[in-house]
Amino acid sequence: MQKIIALFKKDIMLSVSILAAIIALFITPPSKALLYDIDWHTLATLFMMLTVLEGFKKENIFRPVIKLTEKIGTMVGLSFFFVFAVFFSSMFVTNDVSLIIFVPLTILLFRAGDKEKYILPVISMENIAAVRGSMLTPFGSPQNLFIFGQSGVSTGRFFLHTLPLCAFSGVLLCGFITFLYRKNLKEKIDFNKDSAGEDWQKNRRAQRIIYLVLFTLIIWTIVSRTKYWYISALIVLISVLISDRKTLLKTDYVLLVTFLCFFIFSSSVTANSAISSFLKNAVAGREYWWGILLSQLISNVPAAIVLYPFTKNLSALLYGVDTAGLCTLIGSLASVINYRIYVREYPKNGMKFIKVFTFVSLAFFAIVVIPGYILSGWRL
Repeated sequence: MQKIIALFKKDIMLSVSILAAIIALFITPPSKALLYDIDWHTLATLFMMLTVLEGFKKENIFRPVIKLTEKIGTMVGLSFFFVFAVFFSSMFVTNDVSLIIFVPLTILLFRAGDKEKYILPVISMENIAAVRGSMLTPFGSPQNLFIFGQSGVSTGRFFLHTLPLCAFSGVLLCGFITFLYRKNLKEKIDFNKDSAGEDWQKNRRAQRIIYLVLFTLIIWTIVSRTKYWYISALIVLISVLISDRKTLLKTDYVLLVTFLCFFIFSSSVTANSAISSFLKNAVAGREYWWGILLSQLISNVPAAIVLYPFTKNLSALLYGVDTAGLCTLIGSLASVINYRIYVREYPKNGMKFIKVFTFVSLAFFAIVVIPGYILSGWRL
């Protein structure tokens, strides 16, 4: 019991998500419909990615990337590399996956170069990069995919609506990185000899190949949007179970439970007739602000699903839920992933992460919120 209490104290997001799920179940008693409303696809994809990336860390598969970044030499250059690696990759492999790939590398490299003081502001900017880069494409985030599917508009028209804010956000990120290192734009970073980790062991070559193949399968599953995603999940589970079962013990199941609880909350609240009636009268014409505000309670993916039936202006909803991730940690589930990655490395710094993350994100939000509102009148 003491270990469980300690876990809840250490992991604020887990505590919040479980409390939200419990409250929601009182609002709408659980039924069989709840099992169908939970986004098992997202949970399975997250399980696959978390498990395979644990294997990547164990086998030091990112060693070539780390060796490459060691040659950059300056903090400005290294920060630009990581922030924009997240920004562009999130357009294709979704925002949460891009964070899972690059945030651990950022922590590893900054720690190896004795620059830990920059970790929090840089991974906070990486979070912004994931949120704003992923808004460009229909498959960059789950909420984009949902709204794109419901809108019926062409891919070209969708790009036309998302490109201005995405491009503006990229320019703004350049300014944020430059501001961070304003006192010394040429600040150097020197790595320890062992910063890239151990050399690859020849007898572990098979495991490295298996993890790379599984990673390719996961990316294909995400990009293709195949309806057979559950088969991919089974392949990953069975492959790791046979080849390297200890990796399954390191998978971040706390994050999976956090996501599950948020999905339960979203489904239960939406099923309540009184809440649905209220939203029907309140949302139309105010989709942008509702998208931002509701996301702070249930995150942007569930908010998009909850608000869609009551929406008359889909572009306003799209801009709202895509901007919501810049306000609080709960605003985007991608931010929760970022938080979990950090606190696994620094268990005592959960509140410090929230403070820095919120400060950096709100500063960015204050600049982009009005342009987003103005563009929201441009209907899909």
